[in-house]
Amino acid sequence: MKRTNLVLNEELLKTATRLLGEKTYSAAVNKALEETIKLIKLRNMQDYFGSGIWGGTLSEMREDKTIKRTGAKRRVKK
Repeated sequence: MKRTNLVLNEELLKTATRLLGEKTYSAAVNKALEETIKLIKLRNMQDYFGSGIWGGTLSEMREDKTIKRTGAKRRVKK
């Protein structure tokens, strides 16, 4: 862990701590950083759409890979 001094908006810090469900300001700041990083990574994923990064074959992926039934009929109790 890195120990540092920050000058933060007190109202934003209180609101973030409450909304993130954290008990301490440090935990809230860490959680906010984690969530921000996740959000930015998700936003950047759209850069890969249609980029050709996936090398699979769509028709092969869509093939039915389920086990074929043996044809035996199931009895229904009356």
